Amino acid sequence: MTDVLLVTCAPLPEGEELGHLLVEDLAGRGIGAASALALAQAGADVLLSSRTKEQLDAVAAQIEALGRRAVVVPADLSDLDAIAGLAEVANKELGRIDVVVNNVGGSMPGAFLDTSPQRLIAEFSWNVATAHALTRAAVPIMLDGGGGAVVGISSMMGRAAGRGFVAYGTAKAALSHWTRLAAQDLAPRIRVNAIAVGAVATSALEIVLEDDGLRTTMEQGTPLKRIGDPEEIAATVLFLASPAGGYMTGKVVEVDGGIEQPNLDMGLPDL
Repeated sequence: MTDVLLVTCAPLPEGEELGHLLVEDLAGRGIGAASALALAQAGADVLLSSRTKEQLDAVAAQIEALGRRAVVVPADLSDLDAIAGLAEVANKELGRIDVVVNNVGGSMPGAFLDTSPQRLIAEFSWNVATAHALTRAAVPIMLDGGGGAVVGISSMMGRAAGRGFVAYGTAKAALSHWTRLAAQDLAPRIRVNAIAVGAVATSALEIVLEDDGLRTTMEQGTPLKRIGDPEEIAATVLFLASPAGGYMTGKVVEVDGGIEQPNLDMGLPDL
């Protein structure tokens, strides 16, 4: 997954628009961009951040075409201080933070003996510490505004087992459990939920999407026989961020086409 999405957008009373959003989208597309656009369509203002200003500008233009405000802040999202600082920028530019959506992380598969302890540490930082840094910085601002919601983007690899995913799967499992623990710490004024996504047509899957054989294998390994669309994840983000999900906290919602194990064999041999 190459998108990093941090969204602030309040679950306001029914009939009112969503509030203000803080969005980090490393690629300016994929789940991050789809979620930002879905929330903007529901009435949210958005702050977008990534290394690539041009891609963010393209998403911002779409948001502004919907009549909502988009603030673009280029940043190095591997820098935990920079990520935390986005909360204050969002508060200054948009006036409040209502929802945080953490769409951070990603990893290339690798054999067990090729996965160093340093890589595990790096994966934990990229997939978990980033979410904690932004949420921790946003919480005081959210509480000042009356509360809100946090939505994390995790992965089905956080609950399934398959060769080659010891770093990524461990980090996403940690993010999923972080969601449950943070929900307890931040209740009742801030709800915390996550989405465990399966194979979704984003830039992270470009190699698969461009190879008919690999794509067919992945589709046949999915009970619904297709790869998911970013908009389907965005719809779930919107649900969890809105009053419709107002009685949910500490939950990891599975949006994965029904898979119970990886739908593409990495071809790693026995040791």
